[in-house]
Amino acid sequence: MSEAGPETDRHGTAGGPLAGVRVIELAGLGPCPFAAMILAEMGADVIRVDRPSRGFLELAGPGSDLLGRGKRSVLLDLKRPESVRALLDLAATADVFLEGFRPGVAERLALGPEDLWARNPRLVYGRMTGWGQSGPVAGTAGHDLTYIAPTGALHAIGDAGGPPQIPLNVVGDIGGGATYLVMGVLAALWEAKSSGRGQVVDAAIIDGTAHMLAIVHSLLAEERWTDQRGVNLIDGGAPFYSVYRTAEGRYMAVGALERPFFAAFVRLLGVEVEPATQYDRTRWDEMRTTIAAAFATRTQEEWTGIFAGSDACVAPVLSLREAGGYAQLADRRTLVEVDGVLQAMPAPRFSRHPPTMPAGAPEPGQHTEEVLAEIGRSDEQIGFRVPEGR
Repeated sequence: MSEAGPETDRHGTAGGPLAGVRVIELAGLGPCPFAAMILAEMGADVIRVDRPSRGFLELAGPGSDLLGRGKRSVLLDLKRPESVRALLDLAATADVFLEGFRPGVAERLALGPEDLWARNPRLVYGRMTGWGQSGPVAGTAGHDLTYIAPTGALHAIGDAGGPPQIPLNVVGDIGGGATYLVMGVLAALWEAKSSGRGQVVDAAIIDGTAHMLAIVHSLLAEERWTDQRGVNLIDGGAPFYSVYRTAEGRYMAVGALERPFFAAFVRLLGVEVEPATQYDRTRWDEMRTTIAAAFATRTQEEWTGIFAGSDACVAPVLSLREAGGYAQLADRRTLVEVDGVLQAMPAPRFSRHPPTMPAGAPEPGQHTEEVLAEIGRSDEQIGFRVPEGR
């Protein structure tokens, strides 16, 4: 591991379990910067390599650039050989290198795995794409929605008889992309400790998204899942795993899958439904009508109070701005405001590295002089002058 790393925090411990790990991130969109943010929050020294012009990315200031939390930024023009040589020197001091280009782009910049391993054979090289490094459409453009569409995940989300519903970008970019990149990088780092050799982590959103469907694939194989949306146990088809409208037009989420939880649910809801009939599909339509009618008699606040502290598996559906006020989230300080910007605290939590408030994002190029000095270079040696104030 490299010697460079984050400062010791106010608890007297290193900044996280990845303290001493240096990560180089080529600036981009979506899953790759999210993965780098996670690594930074685990204590890694993440150095983001920004370009002189990043298009609309420059519209986001450090306060609202949450994916840049806790990172340092250097400004390099990778079209200039001097900047590429500086980046190669920087990668020689690193443990992890992350890029989210289309296949072949990094190689054309002389920044592919073989280029970097020639200087640093233990480097873990993380590649984040939607389609992967090979295949008939690997070189084409896409976004979260088009990546999850062919996997079956998008098809499975939505009401029966209706169109597929878009699950924000949490299924593809974040779930199937960033989290799998982080897992792969951590596994490769562990292996490199003993072998002394890095390897490529090929993280593709289509692979991760398909992998996350393991439970559904199991149910499908057992013929306990119909390949139609909105008619199955955990896709809204079951009346005891669904969302219901309250008196004032808000919603409550119900997830009372197991019979003891369902029994608690119908008792607190105040309806006459025999728990033994829970899995009788011939009764589901009638059961849904009964449950919906009951929820419509009270407000969301009233139902939240009725179900509070029970095992009925019921929770209010809250907006993004309301979520921080939910008792459990508030108690754990899951959501906080930093300089007026709502954001989540780092996750997961570690017993010997207590969570601290999220660190801010850097201005593009803010740490250029500092980072270049660490590898014995100056901004005069990268082929262009970094603008004043960066």
